[in-house]
Amino acid sequence: MIQINLLPGARKKSKSRSGGAALASLGAIFAQVKDPFLLAAVASVALAAGAVGTLYLAQTREAAQLVDRERTAVQDSTRYAAVLAERAKAQAQVDSVTRQLAVIREIDNNRYVWPHVMDEVSRALPPYTWLTAIEQIKAPAADGAVAAGAPAAPAAVSAADSAKKAMDEVEVQALRFQLTGTTVDIQALTRFMRVLEASPFITNVNLAKSNLVVVDSREVTDFRLECEYQTPDSAAIQTIPVSLSVR
Repeated sequence: MIQINLLPGARKKSKSRSGGAALASLGAIFAQVKDPFLLAAVASVALAAGAVGTLYLAQTREAAQLVDRERTAVQDSTRYAAVLAERAKAQAQVDSVTRQLAVIREIDNNRYVWPHVMDEVSRALPPYTWLTAIEQIKAPAADGAVAAGAPAAPAAVSAADSAKKAMDEVEVQALRFQLTGTTVDIQALTRFMRVLEASPFITNVNLAKSNLVVVDSREVTDFRLECEYQTPDSAAIQTIPVSLSVR
């Protein structure tokens, strides 16, 4: 049987009427709910769902940014790996040369210690005073020794600062020696000590022993002085050019 709809808008109206009826029924349901705690629970659930969604989106965005930063850092590290390796190699060479210069410097500082000591003692020795022995009572530092307990140079220190620090760490340990002799005049011994103390190479001159002895039926003063060698200022050292004629 064939049916013809002579009113085409009637079905649409029915559909709209059905939708409006659904909304009206839903509103009627909410209107029938009189419990405020139920309404608060529903509102809390809705707010919690919105907050969770917002936090999820924010964390997702932050994670994406962190991934991008990590990728950039890895690329930079790969790009500069060769440069860092060359810098470490150059720094190792600088440290090696610095240690060698420090050893050479200490050897050079200790090379003319005893000639300076003998020269100053012979210059300060007064008349009627004789020395019987010059003895070392404390050994100098071994070649290449550095100051004990010195902190290591940090990696960020420049090559010039590292070299200067290594040079400063080298210490010439104090050389102590004693002078044993006799004199016929106690004033000569006092003058001898005063001249030695004024020397730029000798310091801490102390009288360790002094007593009267009889030598060849004559009383003389037997003495022992303890002294310490010091590195003088560069202005106190005079250098003389040495020339050798070849025939």
